[in-house]
Amino acid sequence: MGLLDNVAGAVLGKLGGQQGGMTQIAMDVFNQHGGLNGVLDKFKQAGLGDAAASWVGKGENLPISADQISSVLGSGAIAEMAAKFGISPATLSTQIAEHLPNLVDKMTPNGEVTADSGNLLTSVLGMFK
Repeated sequence: MGLLDNVAGAVLGKLGGQQGGMTQIAMDVFNQHGGLNGVLDKFKQAGLGDAAASWVGKGENLPISADQISSVLGSGAIAEMAAKFGISPATLSTQIAEHLPNLVDKMTPNGEVTADSGNLLTSVLGMFK
């Protein structure tokens, strides 16, 4: 991730509204935590491996709470991202908790993490079709 994601973020940010904002937030989360594998590893290390595995797998996605998001990603990182988007950390954590399981699910349509799973731009654009 890097230059392509910056360009993608600029393009997707023009979508405006909640979709454009959530796209940028998702890209920030993945960039800051080492991509899809990095994010999934953080959840596994925090004892939430079953939830993360459900998002990748083909079954139902287990929910995650805003408090769990803050704990896994770090309250400081959440506060920093929230400030960037002009929202409260609680609101950001709630939005990430609401959208992250579905986003990971969309990034892993075959029920496994592959080399193509990290292509966030394609995955996010597919969600808007």
